[in-house]
Amino acid sequence: MQITKEQIKQDYLKRLTFTFAEGVNEASLDHKYLALGKLIKDYVTEGWAETNRVYTEKKLKQTYYFSMEFLIGKLLDTYLINLGIKDLCKEALAELGIDLEELAAMEPDAGLGNGGLGRLAACFMDSMASLSLPAHGCGIRFKHGLFKQKIVDGYQVEKLDDWLKTDFVWEVKKANRSININFGGHVYMRKVGNKLQPVYENCEVIKAVPYDVPIVGFHTKNVNTLRLWSAEIDESDINLSSLQRGDYLRYLEHKYSVEEISQVLYPDDSSESGRRLRLKQEYFFVSAGIQTIVNRFKKTGEPITELHNYIAIHINDTHPAVAVAELMRILLDQEELEWEEAWRITVKTLAYTNHTIMAEALEKWPKDMFEKLLPRIYMIVEEINRRFCLEASQKYYGDWNKINNMSIIQNGNIKMANLAIVGSHSINGVAWLHTEILKHRELKDFYEMYPERFNNKTNGITHRRWLIKANTDLANLLVDTIGYDWVENPPEMKKLMNYVDDKEFLKKLGAIKHKRKVQVAEFVKKSYGIDIDPNSIYDIQVKRLHAYKRQLLNIFNIINLYNELKANPKKDIVPRTFFFGAKAAPAYYLAKQVIKLINCVADKINNDPDINGKIKVVFLQNYGVTLAEKVIPSGDISEQISTASKEASGTGNMKFMMNGAITMATLDGANVEIDQVVGRDNIIVFGLTSEQVMDYYAHGGYNAYDTFNNDPRLQLIINQLKNGFFGVGPDEFNLILKNLFDTNDEFFVFKDFDSYVKAQERVDELYKDKEKWLRMSLINIANSGIFSSDNTIRKYADEIWNIKSNKIGE
Repeated sequence: MQITKEQIKQDYLKRLTFTFAEGVNEASLDHKYLALGKLIKDYVTEGWAETNRVYTEKKLKQTYYFSMEFLIGKLLDTYLINLGIKDLCKEALAELGIDLEELAAMEPDAGLGNGGLGRLAACFMDSMASLSLPAHGCGIRFKHGLFKQKIVDGYQVEKLDDWLKTDFVWEVKKANRSININFGGHVYMRKVGNKLQPVYENCEVIKAVPYDVPIVGFHTKNVNTLRLWSAEIDESDINLSSLQRGDYLRYLEHKYSVEEISQVLYPDDSSESGRRLRLKQEYFFVSAGIQTIVNRFKKTGEPITELHNYIAIHINDTHPAVAVAELMRILLDQEELEWEEAWRITVKTLAYTNHTIMAEALEKWPKDMFEKLLPRIYMIVEEINRRFCLEASQKYYGDWNKINNMSIIQNGNIKMANLAIVGSHSINGVAWLHTEILKHRELKDFYEMYPERFNNKTNGITHRRWLIKANTDLANLLVDTIGYDWVENPPEMKKLMNYVDDKEFLKKLGAIKHKRKVQVAEFVKKSYGIDIDPNSIYDIQVKRLHAYKRQLLNIFNIINLYNELKANPKKDIVPRTFFFGAKAAPAYYLAKQVIKLINCVADKINNDPDINGKIKVVFLQNYGVTLAEKVIPSGDISEQISTASKEASGTGNMKFMMNGAITMATLDGANVEIDQVVGRDNIIVFGLTSEQVMDYYAHGGYNAYDTFNNDPRLQLIINQLKNGFFGVGPDEFNLILKNLFDTNDEFFVFKDFDSYVKAQERVDELYKDKEKWLRMSLINIANSGIFSSDNTIRKYADEIWNIKSNKIGE
């Protein structure tokens, strides 16, 4: 479809009139935004329908990416960029007296994710469509997402994220394709002829209603689908007379119990009811998704035994791992295949990405809860485990410790990572180091048993959002300097290396960075009333708050620097602005206490005239995709300081790198690969290595008290946490102190402190040589193209899913 400026103007006025019976002059800003959204969806829908038709008629093998999170952010700008009409649309609206940026700001951030897992899934969806790959997403339509973070007196307060209070303009409800999901009740097997068939009694049947969101490819006609499932009651089953007899409260109770499945992302799992709800969520969207996939496949007329040749299902982390048993249930109970045949198809169809080595993040469910909620699925898991343990015992005869460790059902729990590994033909890590740790330590026994299944796929980010959209000035500079090729093929950014010594280019690069810093300074002043210096070093740590990510190490360094400035106000340093942005899970009290500490330190430092504004601290409230797009292009330092061996990959490190920030890094996750491509002179490395960390965990030899007792700086910091120095009571930070001392400094905050302080001092010295700093920045940008999610997805498509690009219209 060739779209012109005049066409946009005419179509927009019609859409505004037809939707709201209003003209431009009467319409509210909200109505103007919705009218534009509906118009752009109109432009997208033709290609969307054509894509689905071609995929079906050609019987292309398709991938379905199952993920609990899809942190897609705002879509209007992305659609306009990918359709290639952003400038046309901006000009057309301007001629009507409408500011496109003002309308784009009206769009809510979709509450469909929290951190890196969800943002990765969103980047992958963008790349799948842009590479014209037949691949779709499957998740939950969370009505309220995680939560909206407010900071009140320094504390995190969780507010309802009511992002769906107005229309989500991009979705299309497909009520006619709803799926019924069974929970609870009693299931027993009954012999019918020569087969055993399950009989369900007294189960709860919940309706899963699909809402489809188009995923528009960049400069391609392909439009893939993100299908989000909503739990809803079947209004046709409501008995009006019973409501009139006074059963309305019972109706409301039932309605809420059903709809809570798709209300919030990650319900509090510190209670049994919360854990049960989370398990219910996971089976809900997995069952709905797989039932739909199988139903659609059967319409092709191909035999069910060929399913794996037409369908690939990807399990993103352990949340959808129940897919192994659900696909088996359908193949056994509905398609009446023998176990061996069903298992062969299941393993060939499914693939699993592991995102963590943290034990608490590798999901496990109490056997009794699992069996009660999912009785038929439990039967199947039990049989999968019995057969697997028999297979393992033949390989590891007599080594019962190893077999028990690999067992899916263990010590009264069902280990979902083990289920995913046993039931998938591919298991991949998300960075070279992470994959090596999985193969040779965390999943060593499985790797020895199935070495051919393990592979690495280093994570990536979509440069279309994190550079072209988030930092348009920088993207334009790249096009003007090295041409357009890098837009289609990001590794072509390497051509920028020819300009490392070009002073004029470096000057332009510096001007773009400074412009973004000024914009962030204005935002901070408006939002928080804090004056920050755009000429200061912007040192940024924005990510999910967890002890292993070590926001605590960062704030300890800031306190130490503050203490030094108080002792010597004339200390010669480049002014520094430290940014934090993070949400803590509602029941993660240690993380919430770290947020309180950061805000207490910020309040102390930002209001102390003695240090002459040399350092400022800003906590970015309610950090999310849109805020990230604003802040990341301004960064000078990218804080990637997790305890070595703990971060699977990271993608924030890639976003900052692509925007010219220098990485402050432990050699953890994808930092290792960034270090390799930019060279040690263009990254700032500190701290223990993963080998050293794992050696301490395995053999001991580290004593936190010894390190603490030998460092007066740490002693002063800890005393300040306890003596009211930050304006709070002596017990305010007890959880932090307990975490450091009672666990022997589990994440090596004390151990890495001295190395980190020295690394930060190196930043100060490097930044004083502005030309050298800009050269380092350029080298990082030039080498960031290999971390494009397009490159990652090509590898998934070729090496795991075996799907091929198919451009619509060619």
